[in-house]
Amino acid sequence: MISFVRIDDRMIHGQTVTRWALEYPCDGIIAVNDAAASNKVLKSAYKGAAPDKKIFVWTKEHFKEKAQKVLESSSRYFLITKNPLDMKWILCDLGFVPSDVKTVIVGPCNDRPGAVKLGNNQSITPEEAQALEDITKKGYDVVFALLKDNSIGPWSKFRDQFDLK
Repeated sequence: MISFVRIDDRMIHGQTVTRWALEYPCDGIIAVNDAAASNKVLKSAYKGAAPDKKIFVWTKEHFKEKAQKVLESSSRYFLITKNPLDMKWILCDLGFVPSDVKTVIVGPCNDRPGAVKLGNNQSITPEEAQALEDITKKGYDVVFALLKDNSIGPWSKFRDQFDLK
């Protein structure tokens, strides 16, 4: 089962495995990103960030193959993507329903060319904004929070800064 859904450009790191795991208990983390899953060094680093948890770093295609097994598992997993586009693919295009989770937490999204700064270490591109809009239209709440007690607000607070469909 899925106990927590997050978008975080660092995917698996100390905040994820310590602070968020206190709020939403988990037995493991499933990180979905094609580039990371194809890089042995990155996969090893992610697995080392949480030695007491089951860590999986999967391509989108591999996630698609394992999605039903994840839902049927008695283990509680965090589902994390590196960017809103991958999460949109999972929730909207694939139609994956992450157990009873109805909120997608957006964590760190670094400043990049073409990105709009929404808050400290939280910037998104117009393409990512459209992905968040699509996730919202699918029925999920999207909230920007580096940590649970450090939220800058819901997607609705920021959506007017973008030209969305």
